[in-house]
Order: sequence, then structure tokens, then C-alpha cells
Amino acid sequence: MTRQARGRDAEQRACVFLEGQGLCLLESNYRCRAGEIDLIMRDGKSLVFVEVRMRRHPGFGGALISVDRGKRARLIACAQHYLQTSRSTRAARFDVIAIEAGERLDWVRNAFDATD
Repeated sequence: MTRQARGRDAEQRACVFLEGQGLCLLESNYRCRAGEIDLIMRDGKSLVFVEVRMRRHPGFGGALISVDRGKRARLIACAQHYLQTSRSTRAARFDVIAIEAGERLDWVRNAFDATD
């Protein structure tokens, strides 16, 4: 399986999991000049920008730790673009789905905020 196929599989798995938790998918793979957001979902009245990270081996750190300052900055910029172009006034948060070794899935709500 290629890296891209593994990434798509991880995003699909995360989406199915989150839908099972009551979230509703609005958009996947939202792209703008600032970067990409894997999943944009609605949780009640809130928008949720979801980053899906997968690590097959823990040698370089876990999936969650890979959402570093630079990645957070790109996600924030991309989310701001989405909010401006969609004219949304909903409250928003950033969640991370971390998949370790292809099996364990961890959902971190409010993983960071726009001031990070």
C-alpha cells in the first residue's frame, strides 16, 4: 500500500469513528494556499478542524507529537481561510486523531487553539 493510500485509509477510518461519535462531515481534504485540513466536521453548533496523523513505527515519536508548531500554524491559517470564505460564525476547535501502529486510535479534542 502506498503512503497516499495509507493516508486516505487513516482519514476514512477517522471519519467513520467521528461520525460514530455524532459528528457530521462537512468537507474532507480542504486545501488552500496555507495548506490542507484533513476533515472539517460539525459537532453540534461547533466546527471541528481535524488533523489525522498516523505512525506505523514509534521510532520518530508518536503520531500526536508530530503535530508540531509549524503544522499547527499551517492548520490555523487554513482554518482561518475556510472561516473567511465560508463566512461561518460558528465556534471552532482543532482536534487530532492519532493512529499508532495502524491500530490504536486516539481522539484528542481541543488539541490546540488558534493562539498556539
